Amino acid sequence: MLFRRVKTQLIRVHAGGLAFRDWAAEGRLRHTSFRGIRDAEPASEIVSKMSAPEAGSARSRAGQKCTVALTHPDRLYWPDAGVTKQGLADYYAAIWPRIAPFIVDRPLALLRCPEGIDGPRFFQKNGWKGMNAHIRTLDDPATGTAEHLIGIHDLDGLMGLVQSAVLEIHPWGAACRDWERPDQLVMDLDPGEGVAWERVIDAARDVGERLEASGLTPYVKTSGGKGLHVVAPLKPEADWETVKAFSRTLAQTMAADRPDRYIATITKAKRHGKILLDYLRNQRGATSVAPYSTRARAGAPVSMPLSWDELGQITGSAQFTVNNALTRLTALRADPWAAFHTARRPIQP
Repeated sequence: MLFRRVKTQLIRVHAGGLAFRDWAAEGRLRHTSFRGIRDAEPASEIVSKMSAPEAGSARSRAGQKCTVALTHPDRLYWPDAGVTKQGLADYYAAIWPRIAPFIVDRPLALLRCPEGIDGPRFFQKNGWKGMNAHIRTLDDPATGTAEHLIGIHDLDGLMGLVQSAVLEIHPWGAACRDWERPDQLVMDLDPGEGVAWERVIDAARDVGERLEASGLTPYVKTSGGKGLHVVAPLKPEADWETVKAFSRTLAQTMAADRPDRYIATITKAKRHGKILLDYLRNQRGATSVAPYSTRARAGAPVSMPLSWDELGQITGSAQFTVNNALTRLTALRADPWAAFHTARRPIQP
């Protein structure tokens, strides 16, 4: 089974007696940071719910050895939720097959919090001195200069991010195989003060219907912050300007249709009681939080993919956390984003 292999690889991470601990012999994940999981769930159940292409990709990646050693594994990254560096590593190891396609081999912006969410924090887009050896440096082919952007290639790279106190992972909308043609469109629905959660849900459905009418296949996820993200997988054919223009027109049309509900300009003074339709994630160099990424917010929330049918049952953007994410994933009958990577459609300018 996939996760038995992963378990074996993680146990090989020994360095001076340190390992990704609490993997039981039968392949069940157990760690004190996962509150809410009374009896550890078999990680293999998560794999059984993947689509065939996703599971196949996960198995090929699982063949790689994980050699990253954590220092200070008991450091609390989320004190209020009791989630340690070790707990974060365990979470990402368990959901690696799901998160990998969204963060591997593409430029990343990272939110680092060396002392956890209560300490200093900073975004990092470029490599740094002493960077973990498994984090890759990428040079933007459009600049002609060595910029040393950041990327990862495998599970070792993700564990290198954990070791580096990366609490949020924000990828580009394009992969390194084609820097100039995005493979996804993201509409970030950011509610201003006084906006009821039900209106955010309505806005996501509105965006989804308009994307569908344009020939795209929309997916929805919590941001792990305040709002929702509606994401459409794209065939990487259109350039950045085309995708940005498409998303800008969508946002501006919605704002013109319902000026009482939506706004398409990032002006805080005008956002009270309205939802910002942030289309600026769809430009070169911009990023948005990855599906399944943690957020550096109270409670250790994660950005969780949803099905459209369950959207009405969601109570808020921070509903899913490191402490309950695995319970959710093992309870699902099917991965709501299973067809994401086969649902790519071209933008029609």
